[in-house]
Amino acid sequence: MHEKILKIINTVLENRSKKRLESLTPEMHLRNDIGFDSLDLAELTVRIEAEYDIDIFEDGIVNTVAEILKKLESY
Repeated sequence: MHEKILKIINTVLENRSKKRLESLTPEMHLRNDIGFDSLDLAELTVRIEAEYDIDIFEDGIVNTVAEILKKLESY
């Protein structure tokens, strides 16, 4: 699952002409560490929902990779 999330995040980054990530750690912050803005987060949500059939922001804001993984693991 970790590698799949990295692939999704890199797809969003590439679509916005931002630098790809080589690796991902659970404590990485989506905005501060990865550099996502509101549009990036919207695309991330759509891509994760398409892949896993879950809205990661359904219960509130998700700020870190760990929070994404926790939500995905709970379903």
